[in-house]
Amino acid sequence: MVGHGLYIPCNSNLSQTDVDTKIIRTDMLNNKIALMLSLTLLTACASKKTDPEDFKLSVKDRFSTNIKGDGIKLFTYKAQLANLAEPDFPLPHNERIEQVKRKSRAQSGKRYKQPDLSDWTQQIELGLSKTLAMTGYCREGFMELSRIIEVGRAEIRGECNEGATEADKQKFSS
Repeated sequence: MVGHGLYIPCNSNLSQTDVDTKIIRTDMLNNKIALMLSLTLLTACASKKTDPEDFKLSVKDRFSTNIKGDGIKLFTYKAQLANLAEPDFPLPHNERIEQVKRKSRAQSGKRYKQPDLSDWTQQIELGLSKTLAMTGYCREGFMELSRIIEVGRAEIRGECNEGATEADKQKFSS
């Protein structure tokens, strides 16, 4: 038995150099397998998409309605991260100030990378759809009038496809 668990029969014609070469090749193969396995696991973890449900405890939202005299039903859905008031959380206007500073300092033509808001947008859309379903406000869908999505804050304004019924006016009038 020679180091590293490589069994070499006593009557083998292998020299010590051949044995060392086989050991090195075995070690390299093991290292390559370990590296490939590590990279596969790292890639799998890095590619995990954030579930919108991850935000459910840290989001504060507000839904306001406005029924006009002619029966047009409008709404505003606003949301913000609950920890937005914490001092270590960057506010959108502070981020814009930092963007301008970085841009002016940059000598090259590189552009500032915008933050990825896709998960936050998905959470806002999910919150709005659940709110509309729970309240029954826009039973036949809605037309989006405006959308503002920023880091940690969002607002969607819309108009319901259906007009207000008498029951809607009583339930949703301020």
